[in-house]
Amino acid sequence: MMRSVSFLALLALVAGPALAQGFPSTPPEPGPPRAFELPEGRAFALDNGIQVTLVPYGALPKATVYAVVRAGNGDEAADQTALADVTVGLLTEGTTSRTAEQIAGEAADLGGSIGAGAGLDQTFVTSRVLSEFTPQAVALVADVLRNPAFPAAAFERVQRDQIRGAAVARSQPGTLAQAAFARALYGDHPYSAVVLPDPAEIEAFTVADARAFYDATVGPQRTRLYVVGRFDADAVERAVRAAFGDWSGGPAPADPPAPSPQAGRRVILVDQPGAAQSNVYVGLPTIDPTADDFVALQVTNALLGGSFGSRITRNIREDKGYTYSPGSSVSARFRDAFWAESAAIVTPATGPAISEILHEVDSLATTPPTRSELEGIQNYLAGTFVLQNSSAGGIASYLAFLDLHGLDRDYLESYVERVYAVTPEDVRRVTEAYIRGGDAAIVVVGDRSVVEEQLAPFGEVTIETLE
Repeated sequence: MMRSVSFLALLALVAGPALAQGFPSTPPEPGPPRAFELPEGRAFALDNGIQVTLVPYGALPKATVYAVVRAGNGDEAADQTALADVTVGLLTEGTTSRTAEQIAGEAADLGGSIGAGAGLDQTFVTSRVLSEFTPQAVALVADVLRNPAFPAAAFERVQRDQIRGAAVARSQPGTLAQAAFARALYGDHPYSAVVLPDPAEIEAFTVADARAFYDATVGPQRTRLYVVGRFDADAVERAVRAAFGDWSGGPAPADPPAPSPQAGRRVILVDQPGAAQSNVYVGLPTIDPTADDFVALQVTNALLGGSFGSRITRNIREDKGYTYSPGSSVSARFRDAFWAESAAIVTPATGPAISEILHEVDSLATTPPTRSELEGIQNYLAGTFVLQNSSAGGIASYLAFLDLHGLDRDYLESYVERVYAVTPEDVRRVTEAYIRGGDAAIVVVGDRSVVEEQLAPFGEVTIETLE
């Protein structure tokens, strides 16, 4: 009797010897990421002060129109926290010639969408559309940015959304820790207040407040326009000049009040009775992107706590199981930055985990990493940089970052090269100079009855209560 043989089994019999003899048992080592290259584009200025950058990029028939205004939460007064978010939330809710539905529908007809947002230093309106409709997208973005109608009904809805968001933020221990850390560094500066806005303050805003904030912060002299993707450059330039060329008035260029972040060891405990975890921030002010050592600082951060294979992560997550998702970052804004490690730590291990974080900082400040450890981090950081800038939107966003900090195009194109130029001794030196464990503020949101004694070895503990 003849037995049947499955196709997969037969394939294995035939191909097995060939596979065993013709292919290596392990894949080849990946090569280093290539340097990032930004295509040559076109840059020009309009008579009203708007700076325009057109960059051909990619193969997909899409383009991103990205309008950026040099204004944001940093421009808010003491009683205006989150007013920038309310104001910008209204931009796509209707213009003097289009309703919100017409704005959204027209963007969809162009094969894309449109949105607006506010940050600490910049406000943006952006649209991503099919290439052939890029000139129309420029006109739509211009209308949204130049001619907001501030409809009363939309204001009430946007205001309610912001109030709900602020209320939710106050129920999140991680956000409470972030807010306490920001207060420790920035005091009453808007960079601090915006982390945890007061719902009652937002509720007091009026449509007139939003319009006044817009008039005081938005105008052509503070605006830059980026168009990145596949498009007809001549047609887009004509569209830019037609849509933005007659925009006048508005505020003169100006930077918001500069912060004066405070370094120095402080231990702040925000009491959350019964908390099963302690939400921890350990950090301090550091150098901003204009500093020569900033790229080396980013490499150091990735090695120390800013990647999954970093030292702090291996220590308090993999080896000791104190936390599930720790991480450090260098958070930059205009002429300012801070380094911080944050983690949600099981309450009984709060003090030991902080000790390990500071131990890793102090260790790296005295002993350089090995060459192989550093190379792994460099490959990771260079690769993620290229990946993050592999889209039109990513490039537009990074160009806006460069212009905010007064950095030239070479910063973008030489970034990968400078990552690989960092040496083990650079990492040690940068840690010693800019991530000083003895100057780090320590902020904990957790159960005082369990945590306070654990924090005593780090300094005098200041107690705050949840609002």
